[in-house]
Amino acid sequence: KEININIFIRSNRGIILTSEGEEFLGYARQMLQHYRLIQDRYVNNTTSKKKFSVSMQHYTFAVEAFINIVNRYGMDKYEFAIHETKTGDVIDNVKNLKSEIGVIYVNEFNQKIIFKILKENGLEFNKLFDCKIYVYMSKSNPLSLKKCIDMKDLQDYPCLSFEQGDNNSFYYAEEVLSTYEYKNDRATLLNLMVGMNGFTLCSGIICEELNGSDYIAIPLNTNESMTIGYIKQKNISLSILGNAYIEELKKYKKKVL
Repeated sequence: KEININIFIRSNRGIILTSEGEEFLGYARQMLQHYRLIQDRYVNNTTSKKKFSVSMQHYTFAVEAFINIVNRYGMDKYEFAIHETKTGDVIDNVKNLKSEIGVIYVNEFNQKIIFKILKENGLEFNKLFDCKIYVYMSKSNPLSLKKCIDMKDLQDYPCLSFEQGDNNSFYYAEEVLSTYEYKNDRATLLNLMVGMNGFTLCSGIICEELNGSDYIAIPLNTNESMTIGYIKQKNISLSILGNAYIEELKKYKKKVL
């Protein structure tokens, strides 16, 4: 009543959060976290772990960068969380302060819609680097011997993409130029690349340490490109770990093929 919003909707089926309630709880969690830190530091004379959370589309390099931060700062003083998830969830997690940073891509096709959604939710997009578009596949795929691939070459092979749930629109798709309906998680996707000679479209940044050396990225013959960036709350400065993670992500610019 004090803030003039409905946090919950009550029915005979139970209680669910409203969209306003989700946003309110995001701010409330942040306030409680800071309150506990102050209480532990100045009242109880103890130091609780600081939390750092990141959400991202399915980018192995973003996972690898997160692992590097965990290894650098350690888990004695910090509590880490990573969410490799749907595009809509990445945006919601940053909006509701469940994650400090979200890693997504935009291109000429989707950026108008994505930027509009970010603005409506008080978020901002910050560019990390531009990428050409590559076809990611198993080295056992007959097309893996090509130096460059045309879209017509891919017609006889299944395009593998990630399920976007209720927000399953082309603007939320993680795969550039992909309009196919084959949906998977990342582990399944890698298996299907081998078992079905499937492929996906990506930035071309390969992390063999996490995915292994059995996969290859080959340039797609197109003038299209993509911009990898991160989203954050517009009026909230990044934490020490947040800034460190961004610097770690920027290093992958050198690995853009």
